[in-house]
Amino acid sequence: MKIFNTMTRSKEEFIPADKNEVKIYACGPTVYNYIHIGNARPLCVFDVLRRYLKYRGYNVKFVQNFTDIDDKIINRANEEGISFEEVSKKYINEFWTDAHGLNVMDADIHPRATENIDEIINIISTLIEKGYAYCAQGDVYFRTLKFEQYGKLSHQPIEDLESGARIAVGEIKEDPLDFALWKSAKKGEPYWESPWGNGRPGWHIECSAMNRKFLGNTIDIHCGGQDLIFPHHENELAQSECANGCTFARYWMHNGYINVDNVKMSKSLGNFKTVREIANAYGYEVIRYFLISSHYRSPINYSIDIIEQCKSALERLYTCRESLDFAVENACVSDSENDSKLIAEIDSRREQFISAMDDDLNTADGLAALFDLTKDINTKILEKKVSKTVCLHASSLFDELCNVLGILYNKKENSLDSDVEALIQKREEARKNKDWTTADKIRDDLKNKGIILKDTPQGVTWSKI
Repeated sequence: MKIFNTMTRSKEEFIPADKNEVKIYACGPTVYNYIHIGNARPLCVFDVLRRYLKYRGYNVKFVQNFTDIDDKIINRANEEGISFEEVSKKYINEFWTDAHGLNVMDADIHPRATENIDEIINIISTLIEKGYAYCAQGDVYFRTLKFEQYGKLSHQPIEDLESGARIAVGEIKEDPLDFALWKSAKKGEPYWESPWGNGRPGWHIECSAMNRKFLGNTIDIHCGGQDLIFPHHENELAQSECANGCTFARYWMHNGYINVDNVKMSKSLGNFKTVREIANAYGYEVIRYFLISSHYRSPINYSIDIIEQCKSALERLYTCRESLDFAVENACVSDSENDSKLIAEIDSRREQFISAMDDDLNTADGLAALFDLTKDINTKILEKKVSKTVCLHASSLFDELCNVLGILYNKKENSLDSDVEALIQKREEARKNKDWTTADKIRDDLKNKGIILKDTPQGVTWSKI
């Protein structure tokens, strides 16, 4: 498998440090609001990464944090007249609703910043002892220029970074590029005791501390949205490598931005879309399909038309899956000579899928392989009389690929009223008696009731509109 490494700006063969376990850290949400589709893209993309690595035989240890103390959380708490703990608890619960709706697997560990203050204080103390950080009136800052490789992840020359750096009112920094590791407590704000006075951690340091605690000094893959490359991941990398004295992450993966109607999504533009509001209109699965339908590094455009297209694509897959179930139940006796040929043709789609996914997690081409398999199933199995062995093999491979992508997890429990079933049976009897007028009338009557019939070599199938 090859992965595009943001650090080197090139595709590299993926070789984990430990063949027995892949260590992945994914930056999680700051829990002060419902997640938006920009938050959901890395959730779904790197959920597929995790699923695929497991599919390929790797053991994966996956850590994703919650930032549960931050200016945004404090501001929301003040607006609502509640504690910051109540805000973070509420939106962590809302996160679970959306993440599970999107069929995102829980991380192995979901650490929270407030539960790891001791580890945060410890790593800050190490940076101070090594001369990479300093205390200024209760705040602690990282000496950015002391880390000579600063900017290597975002590929920004230090001169460009310096030209855009400023010292905000109230900050006492040695250099405008220095960033906060610990913030002294302001009146009315939550705080924790530290060697530098009461305060709370800065945003970047929490991930360095939790990475080290749960995954060790060096991890295999660090991933997140493109917007995190600078400053968050750049700062995280600098403070981790200075504290630990070794490489922080061997591969960096970042997904592209989301546009809404071809305009970059932004609260200020009013085109901000939460997962919840889209799910209320279209369901969660269509969102997941949309988010993995393009290559993860490419920008992706949200629009109603595109969501409708994704909905139609999912319906096609569901129809194929339901037809396969019917074919399995009504398949003919095994034909071993023909079986081996059909099974080989079906299995070629697995290799096509793996080839796509091995190429920097190309889910777009992975989906193309799944639809090619769907076409094979429709033309070589559902439209012909084939053995149960072949039907079961196709069904197994279809489920296998869908499970890696995390789709088709809302399989309908279809059932019909007894009177509808009686009408279908009556139509079958009419067809046997070549009473086409009655058969056609029943078919049309059922269509008006939202039930579509399809005659196949295995028998009649039905689906609801």
